[in-house]
Amino acid sequence: MGKVISALLLVLMIAGQAAATTGPEGKMYKFKVDLTVVKDDRVLVELEAPKIDKDEIIYYMPKIIPGTYSIADYGRFVGDLKAFDKKGRELEVERLDDNSWKINNAKKLIKLTYWVEDSYDSDKAGPDIFQPAGTNIEDGKNFIINTAGFFGYFEGMKQMPIDFDIVKPGNFYGGTGLISNNASNLNASLEKENTTSVTKNVDSYSVENYDRLIDSPLMYSEADTAIIKVANTEVLISSYSPNKMVTAKDIAGTISEILTAQNQYLGGKLPVDKYAFVFYFTDQPVTSYGALEHSYSSVYYMPENRIEAMEQQLRDFAAHEFFHIVTPLNIHSEEIHHFDFNDPKMSKHLWMYEGVTEFFAGNMQVKYDIISKEEYLQVLSQKMSIASQFLDTVPFTDISKYTLDKYSNQYYNVYQKGALIGMSLDILLRELSEGQYGMQNLMADLAKQYGKDQAFTDDELFDKITDLTYPEVGEFLNTYVGGDKPLPYAEIFEKVGVNYSAEEHYKAVDLGITQASIGVNPELRALFISNKDALNEFGQALGFENGDIILQINGDDMPKLGPELGTFLGAKQQELIVGEPYTYTVKRGEEEVTLSAEVIEIDKVRMHGLSFDDDASKEQLKIRNSWLEAK
Repeated sequence: MGKVISALLLVLMIAGQAAATTGPEGKMYKFKVDLTVVKDDRVLVELEAPKIDKDEIIYYMPKIIPGTYSIADYGRFVGDLKAFDKKGRELEVERLDDNSWKINNAKKLIKLTYWVEDSYDSDKAGPDIFQPAGTNIEDGKNFIINTAGFFGYFEGMKQMPIDFDIVKPGNFYGGTGLISNNASNLNASLEKENTTSVTKNVDSYSVENYDRLIDSPLMYSEADTAIIKVANTEVLISSYSPNKMVTAKDIAGTISEILTAQNQYLGGKLPVDKYAFVFYFTDQPVTSYGALEHSYSSVYYMPENRIEAMEQQLRDFAAHEFFHIVTPLNIHSEEIHHFDFNDPKMSKHLWMYEGVTEFFAGNMQVKYDIISKEEYLQVLSQKMSIASQFLDTVPFTDISKYTLDKYSNQYYNVYQKGALIGMSLDILLRELSEGQYGMQNLMADLAKQYGKDQAFTDDELFDKITDLTYPEVGEFLNTYVGGDKPLPYAEIFEKVGVNYSAEEHYKAVDLGITQASIGVNPELRALFISNKDALNEFGQALGFENGDIILQINGDDMPKLGPELGTFLGAKQQELIVGEPYTYTVKRGEEEVTLSAEVIEIDKVRMHGLSFDDDASKEQLKIRNSWLEAK
């Protein structure tokens, strides 16, 4: 769903939901972060270092983390890094680049200290960090601890166990998928934190290695939590809303139906004991927002709004992110299993990690009547339309493999064509099995084959899927995913009795503005006319000028940029009646100007139209019902 809709991203991991992890003396990392002392918008990180057996060692902060598929350079936000021996004497430290420091006389190293600045309001040069992967330091209000921004590792020493302590204000609660060492019982701990003030000032956590640490974000703020029991899993919702416009209880009421349906979709048992939804809502202007998934949690950065204005978007976000407990947690390649945070190698199979996950998120909603079948066809049509704006002459495996460099501008298509690949495979599998086997079954079988502790080899995945299914599935994968052929939409939809038209001309009314004609004013969080020549006939008749900031549509105030805007524009679209006057109020320079014109029908083109065939055969209906209905 991209940076504005969801970045919707992939952080793996390898280890289970263990409680305390211990290691021999000198064979583990021991971090401490003190959130009660903030200086110049920075907090201090202290590390009791594991024993070093080299004369010099490099300390790294991650350049990139799994799932974001873009460079972050978290080390930019680290300053004043100092190394000490057991007598408190400083050792020589040389900063090599944004993300690495060389420490001399490393055999004497006992302790590291450094200050971390947050990414949310930093003016440091370098790449923008997608907010759900970023860090936030608001003294006395909120701390987003995406662990890649706070904790590093020594060269060649990522597999050591790690303990870390978070010193927190007395009324703060840590929302995370981790289970703290302070908690002897998961359910009792969640219930207690949800109903009483937090009295302990230090939360202690243990993880088995650095991969698991980076897979474990935390948010600290005044407690606003809710708990949903889904099958065998305790689901924690932790929310921060600066103006208290939305609460964890509101969110729980919105997504509980989704989680229940997902549990049924996945067979009634989930692979995790605890899962955390961590929501940070901002009242500041935004130009992007979204979510990032982890194995046992997901982090959401969204504009603050009333729950009614963002219910469907929250459902869509939650549906996608929660499904990542299947992949990559239980199905992942060697490139992810042994992820290199500072010289990453990308997997070829984003079509599965993100694409199939996105397919599941929509298919589950139609199967359990959260959206209608007609609405689902519109979702698919929209995905095809967006996908058509991206490269379709390059193997999708190549786009995935090289998504950090030459195909970085193609990443958003993972959520479009990737989901359509998942859909196509689901329909093909159901046809070949006469409705008895689909993508749900295939992913369950792959999870049994591999699991969280065993990775597959990138080049062998297609053969493994073929062995589990049919030769025709292997041919499809090699032709349309590993090959450069466009997906055969008409052929796929014909199998389920759905009419497909690549292009359809029709007449309709609309609001007069087009995507190509408008821009976003980030300070005002408002839309403005950026290119009046790109307006359609109705927009031209209204008399817009470049620079016009839209204040009202047909007498109603425009909401600020955010989830509510789409709902508002949809409602205004319904008011359009051919021949009736329609108005806009805009700010033009220092004046407010009202524009008016009679509504007219305009020529439009609908790309990738879908509709159900009323004359579908018995065989087509059987496959369609298997595809769109729960058993």
